[in-house]
Amino acid sequence: MTIQNKPFTWLFALLFIVAISILGIQLRAIHNAAGTLSRVKVEGGYISGTFNATDDVYIFKGIPFAAPPVGDLRWRAPGPVKPWSGVRKCETFGPSPMQRKPAPFSMWSSEFLIPGEPISEDCLYLNVWTGARTSQEKRPVLVWIYGGGFVSGGSAVPIYDGEAMAKKGVVFVSINYRVGIFGFFAHPQLTTQSGRRASGNYGLMDQIAALKWVQHNIAAFGGDPKNVTIAGQSAGSMSVNCLVASPLAKGLFHRAIAESGAGFINRTVGLQKAEAEGIKVMRSLGLTAINDLRALPVEELMKLKPDHMAPIIDGYVLPDAIPNIFKEGKANKVDLLTGWNEEEGLTLGPIRKAQDFQQEAAGKYGPDLSSFLQYYPAGNDTQAAVSQLKLARDIIFGVQNYTWANVQSEFGGKTYVYRFIHRPPATGAYTKYGAFHTAEVPYAFNNLQFVNRPWKEEDRSLAEIMSSYWANFARTGNPNWKGLPVWEVYKKGDKRIMLLGKEPKMGRLEDEGALEFMSKRMAGN
Repeated sequence: MTIQNKPFTWLFALLFIVAISILGIQLRAIHNAAGTLSRVKVEGGYISGTFNATDDVYIFKGIPFAAPPVGDLRWRAPGPVKPWSGVRKCETFGPSPMQRKPAPFSMWSSEFLIPGEPISEDCLYLNVWTGARTSQEKRPVLVWIYGGGFVSGGSAVPIYDGEAMAKKGVVFVSINYRVGIFGFFAHPQLTTQSGRRASGNYGLMDQIAALKWVQHNIAAFGGDPKNVTIAGQSAGSMSVNCLVASPLAKGLFHRAIAESGAGFINRTVGLQKAEAEGIKVMRSLGLTAINDLRALPVEELMKLKPDHMAPIIDGYVLPDAIPNIFKEGKANKVDLLTGWNEEEGLTLGPIRKAQDFQQEAAGKYGPDLSSFLQYYPAGNDTQAAVSQLKLARDIIFGVQNYTWANVQSEFGGKTYVYRFIHRPPATGAYTKYGAFHTAEVPYAFNNLQFVNRPWKEEDRSLAEIMSSYWANFARTGNPNWKGLPVWEVYKKGDKRIMLLGKEPKMGRLEDEGALEFMSKRMAGN
């Protein structure tokens, strides 16, 4: 009897498994239909997204937050999003902003760059990752602003994926903004047309428009519009600095994370100078009317190489130089987490011999030469090479974030400062770059899996710790949590910072004297 019924037993078991699977799918479908995140109402209409592989994070990509800035809308403030009918599928990234085709270079492999396509002027889209199951949850929101020197970058870069942060309870939002000549072009005619006596900061206005979208829509994704942190790296970090300083961003966010970049010292130009550059560009093309320039194909504009394509003191988005805004107490009061990397100076050009470096320094620093060489010695070629890399790191990034940390600690709001000293494992040509510019980002978002490196357990441990710091800061304004190495608040007097290495720990800021020297020199120039 037992032997004869075996086929029927297996058949019954198989049918039972199939039935349970179908029931599971149906139950999940019912849950999704009941949950408000299966179909979300945002400005413009309804959208749908996708699940991650483990069904615990909703993912929405390519959500429009403003009208396409094309045609007559080129070089205008972002306009309202165009409505659509039905349910818009938001399952793939929108186009990256107009820029040159990406190609790996220096220390940046493809994982640090935008996809090869699509790239378009029609680029004002954002993305949302959320672990919330209903719109009734009020999870902290982190809005990511990419770097790229204000001439490149986009939210579709692999290391900016938001799933891991969503699993830590954060609603992660990444945004696009216009770059290059499309995002930072000023001209007297544009200034007149604006009705605000300003032009040039279209990329920053895109960021502000995205933050307004977050305020109006993020609750539908289970996010809390009253608990928003903006974060950025490199040009994204400078953008964060500009947004903290801008009156137009008041009330749109509550905390700031700034990784390797700010505009405190010699990083912005005034409107008049920017307009003069715009006039020069128009003349080079033989054009006199701004609408003729608007009518040019993007390919023609991409051939141009203006001297300055970055934020402008335009009197509107940035009413004054950033240091002055802070000095007068007019910046937005927020908590700040900021820092820079140990070996970011490798982004500079060729290394000079010791004698050439000394001669160059003598011409630039004159009576302060002895002090300069004390901090950046050049007794031989090897020593001079190390000093040049440190000097590049300090001038481009260290001085900026160091100055901001000191100002912020007195201006108001808690300040936490780090230096990323960990050297990611590497092979081949990448071994020489160390703790390079952008190296911390995959760790901060726990995204090591997106980068082709021979990761070790120490890397995974550091990524877990750093992403927890970032998520905790977004949640409460304090990176600390049970089980994590204690991160002390930064105070201008003792200058203790978090050293993010194999075993994160607090330590005194190295090169403090050099940073003080360079900050005073650069502020005086």
